[in-house]
Amino acid sequence: MRRQILTLAIITAAFAWASAAFAQKDDRPNILFIMADDMGYADLGVFGARHIKTPNIDSLAQEGLILTHGYANAPVCSPTRVGLLTGKYQQRFAMGLEEPVGPPRASQPKGLPKELPTIASVLKDRGYNTALIGKWHLGDAPDNGPYEYGYDYFFGIHKGAADYFRHRVVLDHVEKGDGLYVNANPVERNGYLTRLFADEVINFLTIADETQPFFISLHFNAPHWPWEGPYDNQFAQGLTHDIQNRDSGTVEKYAEMMESMDANIGRILKILEDKGIADNTIVVFTSDNGAERFSDTWPLIGLKGELLEGGIRVPIIVRWPGHVEPGSESEQVMMSMDFAPTFLAAAGGKPDKFDFDGMNLLPQLVGKRAKVERTLFWRFKTFSQAAVRQGDMKYLRINGQEHLFNIAQDPRERAELKDRYPEKFEELKNAYEQWNATMLPYPDDSFSEDVKRGYADRY
Repeated sequence: MRRQILTLAIITAAFAWASAAFAQKDDRPNILFIMADDMGYADLGVFGARHIKTPNIDSLAQEGLILTHGYANAPVCSPTRVGLLTGKYQQRFAMGLEEPVGPPRASQPKGLPKELPTIASVLKDRGYNTALIGKWHLGDAPDNGPYEYGYDYFFGIHKGAADYFRHRVVLDHVEKGDGLYVNANPVERNGYLTRLFADEVINFLTIADETQPFFISLHFNAPHWPWEGPYDNQFAQGLTHDIQNRDSGTVEKYAEMMESMDANIGRILKILEDKGIADNTIVVFTSDNGAERFSDTWPLIGLKGELLEGGIRVPIIVRWPGHVEPGSESEQVMMSMDFAPTFLAAAGGKPDKFDFDGMNLLPQLVGKRAKVERTLFWRFKTFSQAAVRQGDMKYLRINGQEHLFNIAQDPRERAELKDRYPEKFEELKNAYEQWNATMLPYPDDSFSEDVKRGYADRY
């Protein structure tokens, strides 16, 4: 009898352990992180778009949380992607000083340190199946693709831009650089890039092992130049046009690109529903930096390449059923580098084990803690730009001109406050200098010719 009781106790304990392990596995949510490229703050319906319809992205906001004070780590592509990948200020790395990463040069850094914990590697260590689909822009195959930094799978483009149909950079109707890759292997596919990227996510979800949580980083290149809509494949018809000219494009064409991205996001959201995993999937939508020339930024000013709010403030939308309150809105300040520690916390990991500069904001996103005030820093070489946001106050320097604004009261950065609040002005200016002293300096010859040409002429 005693042996039977002991055996029953062992079986019961084993069952309890297995149940606990299963519950722990189930508690790891899937994560779908969606990032647009060069999208303006007001290019979404839920953020006030006046000429673009984005019902699918808007539905994420209706079912989740809007962060109205979201920020990119930088006002251009690849530095923000360094911050997102590493959870750190990009200026800690030579690669992060490239604004953005351009065509290969002898002086160009070969990539980020391979031993770095990344947003993908820390989730992979938690048992996640990790994939990056879309634009990488942090190095080339075979040595510096996403698969070297914690991603199990990659489908997309390594460079910072591509024709939406040829899948390569095309200037003056001449193809430059490589095209699509699967991991380190070049591949050819037919179709519009925005749809191809969504197709790949849908394929990934269709065949994914349902017992393993996934982290998919979907990095659209839309609505980045060249401005091509889904029905513009005139190359295939042997026609000539100026769509590759940076002086081309229209507001209407830009809207087509945005609406195509929204429609393809809708296809992905439907798959999550059809597979019955939407309720256990965190979906985040944001942008890598601020506005292109056809973007809407109201009420902000400034564009890509500027540390004015229009260049760095981006929409952030978070949906996580049962955890994030539907239809909610927050003024919590969040930055690209915060996603690594925040996702790790959501996955049951311990962000404090890693030396992230970003903050775990999961408690704020799920409404368990009040908004936390922060001090954040930006630096951009073109026009010697610097910025600090502390609470509602922002220090800004552009081309030798220094300013102080109350961003909460004056998002258009027009009411100069440095003479009214000289102590706060000096405090934030000094804070910037102290922070900057801990970052890598720009090399003396740092891309001077590229800066003269302007960042828009680079990949």
